[in-house]
Amino acid sequence: MKPRFQFSIHARDGRARTGLIQMRRGEIRTPAFMPVGTAATVKAMKPEGVRAAGADIILGNTYHLMLRPGAERMARLGGLHRFMNWDRPILTDSGGYQVMSLSELRKITEEGVTFASHLDGSRHMLSPERSMEIQRLLGSDIVMAFDECPKIDQPRDVIARSMEMSMRWAKRSRDGFDSGEEHAERSALFGIQQGALDEGLRKASADALVDIGFDGYAIGGLAVGEGQEAMFATLDFAPLQLPDDRPRYLMGVGKPDDLVGAVERGVDMFDCVLPTRSGRNGQAFTWNGPLNMRNARHAEDSDPIDTRCPCPTCTTYSRAYLHHLIRAGEMLGAMLLTEHNIWFYQQLMQAMRDAIAEQRFAAFAADFRRDYFAARSG
Repeated sequence: MKPRFQFSIHARDGRARTGLIQMRRGEIRTPAFMPVGTAATVKAMKPEGVRAAGADIILGNTYHLMLRPGAERMARLGGLHRFMNWDRPILTDSGGYQVMSLSELRKITEEGVTFASHLDGSRHMLSPERSMEIQRLLGSDIVMAFDECPKIDQPRDVIARSMEMSMRWAKRSRDGFDSGEEHAERSALFGIQQGALDEGLRKASADALVDIGFDGYAIGGLAVGEGQEAMFATLDFAPLQLPDDRPRYLMGVGKPDDLVGAVERGVDMFDCVLPTRSGRNGQAFTWNGPLNMRNARHAEDSDPIDTRCPCPTCTTYSRAYLHHLIRAGEMLGAMLLTEHNIWFYQQLMQAMRDAIAEQRFAAFAADFRRDYFAARSG
């Protein structure tokens, strides 16, 4: 029988590590990048295309799915996996970040968050217990504890109070998750470290989460406008405050160079809308840096986006054609660029896994940065 949740580290190179998460719906190779399927779809991609790119797991969004089509409806239809035709693991976020960022009309209390839907203004209550219930109804494989993600520029005492409430919510999330006995027997629960950029608050958060006990631990509250330098400075200590034998997940990150820097610092899992959003906006990621496919210099270029890329877009279509599609506003352009970007991100993760396993990660990271930033410096 496949394990409910099992994480093993196969190789280390400095603080970077590569390993494997085993779950009932499949294995997740780490470091792993999870394409974001906010509303039961990775935008502009079919599920089979996401899997063909190399993704082992995707992310679903509790806030959006609870509002439309609704968690109870989703459960009646057989759960999120059947609904969207994805038979591998799905991680669902708790909904907390979207409540804080998308709903202007919200009230935060110890009980939870009351908010107005950004769709129709209807009022809803999201608490740790309700978040656990929604994620159970969706059929999530990796469930995230409910937390608050405050703005990073708040005073330290405000950040501290928020973090302490998130830790109380983490305990309630643990209790709520465990009460759904059948779901708890086949899924995993991750806690979320908070504390903004403050090392002491991060340590207190990590200690509280470890006392509660989780299958994995996320680093929350970063990639919210603090800049890469501040994020990396926080990652110099935050992952080390979390258990070494559990996956470490950096939420909402990021650009390719963010991923390399975070893996250097011991992070195992990532998610970000960037590859899909950029594809819809005419940007393609390559080993030699990002390309703006609207740029006129591509209009007569018969080369692929990236000569090193084996994706269906690069092996079939030219930069000139993609430039034409984007300039003409054709939806195929967004689809093909998204496909390429998803493939590129998965190739990057595989390259990092290989480099760690072969004890050459430092050289890989140096070569990556040299090539990725060459056009910017040249």
